[in-house]
Amino acid sequence: MIVRAYKKTDLDAMIQIWNEVVDEGIAFPQEELLNDKTGAEFFASQTYTAVAEDENSHAVHGLYILHPNNVGRCGHICNASYAVSSKSRGRHIGEMLVLDCLHQAKRFGFTVLQFNAVVESNIHARHLYERLGFVPLGIIPKGFRIKDGHYENICPYYHEL
Repeated sequence: MIVRAYKKTDLDAMIQIWNEVVDEGIAFPQEELLNDKTGAEFFASQTYTAVAEDENSHAVHGLYILHPNNVGRCGHICNASYAVSSKSRGRHIGEMLVLDCLHQAKRFGFTVLQFNAVVESNIHARHLYERLGFVPLGIIPKGFRIKDGHYENICPYYHEL
């Protein structure tokens, strides 16, 4: 598995993986699914977008987006989102994506990577982030509306680069 910058030929797989996570309704705040046009625009608008690709089959198993978390005096803080196909979870692809993201964020001049809304019940992501040195900032009660309509706490994190 390698992590590399995305190419236009990856878009179909990327849109499918992204939409799967959005449709699950338990991790991403987005509710609208991407289509060919909106997906191409969305991924191109990021500071950096990468995919996890199987070196043998060239199949895309996951992706991340990296972009500023804010502007001006807070423009040195970036944000990222990670998506791994449900068929590929448990293979440490998320870890590879996060590690590459930390490297790319620094390369683009960011000094902090901040996650605004990690859902408290997303234990696998939270354990990964903490193992990689992310610092939890507390809990925002009922900060995330799950797809079924109930609210869960969110846990912001940051990592200095």
